[in-house]
Amino acid sequence: MPSSSTTTIISKCTIYPDQKSSLKTLKLSVSDLPMLSCQYIQKGVLLSYPPYSFDDLITFLKRSLSTALSFFPALAGRLSTDTDGHIHIVCNDAGIYFIQAKARHLFINNVLSPSDVPDCFKGFFAFDKMLSYSGHSNPLAAVQVTELADGVFIGCTVNHAVTDGTSLWHFFNTFAEICKGAKKISNSPDFSRDTIFNSPAVLKFPIGGPKLTFSGNEPLRERIFHFSSEAILKLKYRANNGNLSCEPAEILGKQCNDSWKVVNGGDLSKDFLKNKTVEISSFQSLCAQLWRSVTRARNLSPSKTTTFRMAVNCRHRLEPRLHPYYFGNAIQSIPTMAPIGELLSHNLHWGAELLHKNVVAYDDGTVRKGIADWEREPRLFPLGNFDGASITMGSSPRFPMYNNDFGWGQPLAIRSGRANKFDGKISAFPGREGKGSVDLEVVLAPETMDGLEMDGEFMQYVSTSV
Repeated sequence: MPSSSTTTIISKCTIYPDQKSSLKTLKLSVSDLPMLSCQYIQKGVLLSYPPYSFDDLITFLKRSLSTALSFFPALAGRLSTDTDGHIHIVCNDAGIYFIQAKARHLFINNVLSPSDVPDCFKGFFAFDKMLSYSGHSNPLAAVQVTELADGVFIGCTVNHAVTDGTSLWHFFNTFAEICKGAKKISNSPDFSRDTIFNSPAVLKFPIGGPKLTFSGNEPLRERIFHFSSEAILKLKYRANNGNLSCEPAEILGKQCNDSWKVVNGGDLSKDFLKNKTVEISSFQSLCAQLWRSVTRARNLSPSKTTTFRMAVNCRHRLEPRLHPYYFGNAIQSIPTMAPIGELLSHNLHWGAELLHKNVVAYDDGTVRKGIADWEREPRLFPLGNFDGASITMGSSPRFPMYNNDFGWGQPLAIRSGRANKFDGKISAFPGREGKGSVDLEVVLAPETMDGLEMDGEFMQYVSTSV
C-alpha cells in the first residue's frame, strides 16, 4: 500500500473562533498533567465523497470549525506555565490549524481492504509525533481534510493534556453537527475547574520538557479486528459460565449442560439472558479473550506477570458525578495483573472475572485515592510496554464516533494516526453497524500479531468482513 509520504499538502491556515472567548484560563488538572508526555490524540473519519465540489466542502468545513471553536474556546488557546509551575490553558483565541491535503490515487476499497491498516493513514493527520507539552508553542488542535479518489478523510488531532476521548468526540460531533446545518448544538461543554481533579500539586519538568516514555521506533503491525454483536454475546456467555461444557462455536442450535439453548433464527439477546444473572460485561469478556490470546502469542515464561491496563472514565464514578460533558481529562488507569501461567491455564471466566472485579471496585473512593496518590508523587503517565508482557486498552466502543455525519451520511470507518502506538496498544471503537458490535484496533510486534492470527480461540469470534 502507498505510504504516508504520498499525501500532498495543498494549503494550511489558522481557523479562529467566530466569537471571542469569555473564558480566561483553565488550570490543568491532576488528570490532565500526566498526559503532557503523551503525543497528541489523532482520530478521524473516512467518508464517501460529498455531493458537491471539494472546494465547497472546504468552505463549509472552515466556517463550521470556526463556529465550533466558539463553543470550545479552550481548543483555540495555548498552554502557559506560571511562576509557581502550574500549567494553564490560556483561552486567547489563537486558533487551530486547518490543513487541506490530497491523496487522489487512493480509493476507499484500497485503504479498507488490506488485513493490516495501511501506512497512508499516518499521512492524514497533523502534528505527527508531537508531544502534548508542545502546546506551549503550538496550536492545541488541528483538522486535516484529505481528498481521496472517491472519498474524504477528516482527521482531528488534539492535545492529550487538554482532552480525553470523551471531550475529543464531543468536539468532533459538534463540528459535524454544525456542518450539517444545526442552528443550536445538542450538548454544551462544561469547563468547571472546581472539581476533585483540581489540585495545588505541581508537576516538575526537565529543561526542554518531558520525553516520550516509549521508543516509538520498534517494528509494529496494526490490524482492525471486527466483532459482531452475535460474536460478542457468545463471548459474554462463555465468560459468565466458567463450567460451560460445549465449545463457544457450538452454542448456536445445540443443547449445553445447563439446559440453555439458542434456536437458529431466534433472538439471541433474549435467549442469552434468559434465566441468567450476567455479571461480566460484553466488553470485559472481549478484553479477557484478547488478554489471553495476546499473552499466549507472546510465548513468555509462565512465571512472568502480565498486566492488562484499561482506561476508565471517572465522570460517572465520582460522587457527586462530574458533568457528563466535563471538558478535559477525567480518566484514570486500572491495571489488572496475573501470572501468565495462571491466566492461560484457567478458562476465560477466570481472567474476565479479574477484570470485572477491578472495574466494579473502581468507585468514588478509588478515584479519590488515585488523585491523592498522584498528589503525593506527581508523575507523568508511563505510556508503553516496558516488560514486554503488558496490554493497554484505550478509547471506548461507547464513544459516538459514527455520529459524525457532516451532511451526507455516517462515516464508513474510523481510523487513527501514528500517535501513542506501541506493542500492546489497543483501541476500542464501536462497530459501524452498531447493536453492540465492536472494532479493536490492535497494535503488536509482528511476530505476536502472527501468533494472534493463528489463535483459534480468538479468531473464531472475528468477522471475516465488516
